[in-house]
Amino acid sequence: MKNCIHDFSKTVLLIVFLLSANIIQAQLPKIVFAPQWLPQAQFAGYYVAQEKGFYKDAGIEVEIVHPSANEQATSMLVSGKADVISLFLITALAAKNQGLDVVNIGQISQHSAIMFVAKKSSGIATLSQLNGKKVGIWKSGFDEISKAMIAGQNIKVEWIPILSTVNLFMMDGIDAMAVMKYNEYDQIINSGLNEDELTTFPAASYGCDVPEDGIYCLKSTYENKKPELEKFLQATLKGWEFAANNREYAIDVVLKRMKIAHQPTNRVHQQWMLDNVLDLMKPGNKGVSAGELKKGDFMKASEILGESENIQQKYVFTDFYKPLLK
Repeated sequence: MKNCIHDFSKTVLLIVFLLSANIIQAQLPKIVFAPQWLPQAQFAGYYVAQEKGFYKDAGIEVEIVHPSANEQATSMLVSGKADVISLFLITALAAKNQGLDVVNIGQISQHSAIMFVAKKSSGIATLSQLNGKKVGIWKSGFDEISKAMIAGQNIKVEWIPILSTVNLFMMDGIDAMAVMKYNEYDQIINSGLNEDELTTFPAASYGCDVPEDGIYCLKSTYENKKPELEKFLQATLKGWEFAANNREYAIDVVLKRMKIAHQPTNRVHQQWMLDNVLDLMKPGNKGVSAGELKKGDFMKASEILGESENIQQKYVFTDFYKPLLK
């Protein structure tokens, strides 16, 4: 009889424990995160942090929602669909100039992957030879650095808006196009052109090595959810670290997310993307830690944006950057 009572008591305690755990789980504060583009290895660290339970271990629940190819992540902040988004540094400054009160809480990328690419067969060997040419540019944004490069060379081009395909370039419908080294450039190579058949003009080689992916939220969100945002940032960096050390696993996670979203891809391309994105995250000799925004990069982005868009407003670094790392 005593054994029966003992077993019954253990069962009750187990049930109480499980119910308590579920209640605690249900009460975790929630953060909705929106990357600035469709699912791909560019965002592997976030997926890994979610898959490995790093966010829940930190005491938050994170939902990852992607905008469509025609939607900008900033609109998800405005509508309240997302608490946190990823953005290029210069895109965030442009959004701030347009009245969106965003702040940077962590800088994931430390360098630029933007470049123009042209076929050598076109005869385009220098950036200035793009003068008067048709150049593909992303319809969904991310065009500030590309346009600043052109403006800095005092040349004029005919901008042709494109989505996420390289088909127009491959069919000679445009003379050149803006690409990310980790994405469209590799797509072009996978479409049949060799690297020695292409001429590239990296932004970093033209004084435009402005960091790209950072983590942003509205200033009001920062003020109201600072503890949750700190946990989000720390768990995200842990996710990126795990992805860097377990790349095959990270690609498995990425491919699963892309399959759910019905995004066509292949493992080789996503591996190329992950390797390149991880390289962009290395500060090098910048004198900053992972996840930290350098003031000099902020100033450079502000200067480039001001010159290319004729923006007179100046932003204060400490008003824009709200570091949460300890």
